[in-house]
Amino acid sequence: MPSAHRSPAVPPVSPDRRTLLLTAATAVTTGVLAAACGTAEGRPPGEVAVLGDSPAWEKPMAAAGAAMRRVTALRMVPEVNPSLESFEQVVKSSLRTGKTPDMLKYWSGYRLRDLARTGGIEDLTRQWDRAVAKGWADASLREAFTYRGRVYGLPMNLAYWVFFYNPEVFREHRLKAPETWDDFLAACTRLKQGGVTPLHGTADGRWPSFIWFQEILSRQDPVFYDDLMNGRERYTDPRAERALRTLAAFFDKDWFTPMDMNHPDAAAAMLHGEVGMVPCGTWLGSTLAGAGGEPGKNLGAFVLPMADPKARPAVVFESSALVATVKGPDRTEALQATRSWLHPAVMKAFSHTLQDGCPNPRVAAANPVVGSLAAKVRGDKLWLLNRFWEQGPPELVEATVDDLAGFLLNPSSARETLRTMQGRADEAWRVWREAEKT
Repeated sequence: MPSAHRSPAVPPVSPDRRTLLLTAATAVTTGVLAAACGTAEGRPPGEVAVLGDSPAWEKPMAAAGAAMRRVTALRMVPEVNPSLESFEQVVKSSLRTGKTPDMLKYWSGYRLRDLARTGGIEDLTRQWDRAVAKGWADASLREAFTYRGRVYGLPMNLAYWVFFYNPEVFREHRLKAPETWDDFLAACTRLKQGGVTPLHGTADGRWPSFIWFQEILSRQDPVFYDDLMNGRERYTDPRAERALRTLAAFFDKDWFTPMDMNHPDAAAAMLHGEVGMVPCGTWLGSTLAGAGGEPGKNLGAFVLPMADPKARPAVVFESSALVATVKGPDRTEALQATRSWLHPAVMKAFSHTLQDGCPNPRVAAANPVVGSLAAKVRGDKLWLLNRFWEQGPPELVEATVDDLAGFLLNPSSARETLRTMQGRADEAWRVWREAEKT
């Protein structure tokens, strides 16, 4: 998941109070950075540290480290900075010093490219090519981890963005998983008539504000979605407006939950028959399982059908990147770890503990829900589109998420929102492309 920042509903901060907050934030960040740098003194021989931003990944990383030790006599040790907001700041600050974590759990796409431009992370092209040659990685994922033709990160998980639902509730309302866009709309209508809120939508935590724009646009025109996210198209295009108009129509029909309902609460509500469908990455499966979800019984998932049946079938994916730093104290062992990260034994230990999809196609799925989704994606040869959060210059994505959050709170503002987003995009892409020339 991306970092969660200030909610768009928070009122403006007075100058005096802002000064106090900035002073406090600087102190906190300095403390976190000192702690992070403290871990960069090196591990004992045979161990290498991996700094991540998610406590939920600590056990999966430990399981992968134990499996790696059996494969190469080298153990990865997870270290977590639980402050998501400061994680990127800590990473980039440490790369400019001599005290850098050995390895990082980072994002793919433009966020990884932004990190690669610092010169502080290792070129892992040879490790990637070797893994692909062994059948340990899906070659179609390469672009998400590439900068200037070289690979700078290895995929960790492979989450598909899907719609979770409760098969028992669907059967109660004489429904099945939608196979067409019309099926999806009909399911929303019937659930609403039956007293079930059809869809979860939220701006809680800020970052989820992009979810519905991403899902609708990628279903209506996946080529335009890909071009827009990479700066080749404009937010003021009628196709972008159509996506927001579609979303506004869902609001008009009262299909959404309150915009402050978070994902854990939505997961529980879905299992209890109060919410019909929850769009999210397959990583939500562990939350659903913890809330009592049983695959095949009260827990299922489907890829949202294409709104345009003539469009190339696609699905949005999300994959974190395993990165090795240039100045890490255990650089040699970090590079050794990258050579065996995608090994089937390591990947199985990691993905099964995480309960999510795996980038190694030779590893069996963690559970039946993920397994059926992976089979569909690979069997139907769906086009893998990287998630909104990883697409585009990071500063642009951050600002655009705020704009989309504003739209969710005022769905009548489509054109104004898109004009604002394009104004930001013009400047952000100009700065990004200028930097690319250096």
